[in-house]
Amino acid sequence: MTLKAHNKHAKLQKVDGGSFHRNEIAILGAPCSIVNKLAKDIAAALRPLSVAFADAAHQSKEEIDTFSLEITDNISHYAHRFKSEHYEYDRRALFELADLVLVNGNHFKAEKQWVIINEKKKESLQRKLDRLTNVIGFILDNGHDDIHDYLKESFIDIPVFSLDNFEGILMHTQKQLRKPALKGLVLAGGKSMRMGEDKGKIAYHGKPQREYMLELLDTFCEESFLSVARQQELSLPQLADRFDGLGPYGGILSAFQHDPNASWLTVATDIPLLDESTLKLLVEKRNSSKVATCFYNPETDFPEPLITIWEPRAYARMLYFLSLGYSCPRKVLINSDIELIKLSDAGVLDNANTPEEKKAMMSRLKRD
Repeated sequence: MTLKAHNKHAKLQKVDGGSFHRNEIAILGAPCSIVNKLAKDIAAALRPLSVAFADAAHQSKEEIDTFSLEITDNISHYAHRFKSEHYEYDRRALFELADLVLVNGNHFKAEKQWVIINEKKKESLQRKLDRLTNVIGFILDNGHDDIHDYLKESFIDIPVFSLDNFEGILMHTQKQLRKPALKGLVLAGGKSMRMGEDKGKIAYHGKPQREYMLELLDTFCEESFLSVARQQELSLPQLADRFDGLGPYGGILSAFQHDPNASWLTVATDIPLLDESTLKLLVEKRNSSKVATCFYNPETDFPEPLITIWEPRAYARMLYFLSLGYSCPRKVLINSDIELIKLSDAGVLDNANTPEEKKAMMSRLKRD
């Protein structure tokens, strides 16, 4: 069934990439056996990055007659089989946890394309010229020393590799991967009811804590913002919560709504002992292939959710948990593939929520 284009309403920033992933590359122009082998070779060489593959069978070998969905635990892997029709936007959810999706371009379109020059698929490729929207390179199969004549007029200054130059193909593939910008978010939208005063205004370091935290994040981030419950009359860069009543969870989601293609380094405003060396460790240990990178807090025996680097893939995951009725960032971390870092002195994670804790923090800072 063909539907009319739906008029959009709120203007939201869109995620990078195509229908499969923020990093997707089609391989086409040669028989599927050659396409599949090249994809497997690239995936193996890029480990430990997670590389997925989108393909289609030429003919169905079996059907799902009874169940609409089958999930089989094969010990070494899970097998999913869906009977229902998949829509284009479903693909992003299926491949969300991958770092790169390679696509058999003989069957599907993708945002970027590797084009193999192969005699058997010469005419077939000519019929697929509409798929060549962003060719990153041509690959000459054995027996070819140039691209097809019908390609020369439209594709100029595109790199050309021979199929046996795998190192060159691999390096050029790696260059295509988007690396999310790291942006900072100071979570300062709380009401400070237990403290009895705005925790962001307390001067632990000779200036309001929110300003101190913003400056700390600016050391590592492209740009940093103060997360607030509603817009305030401050000269500081702010992101007002767009998810009411969700506390820090809503602040993080609001940051992703502002820029879903960035990674967000979040810190709570009420952690006075947090310093540059601790954040430097977090950034150096960052694993962008995970949902998030964070510290282990021995006091709670859980990941510390409010000093965390959340990768773009965390956005969809947090929205999914919200749909299940959960608004706890720690719960997301506990139930996700994360990079967990242990500190030699976990005392830097201590926060101050009451006047007594504030006084104790002031004394600790003076001693240090």
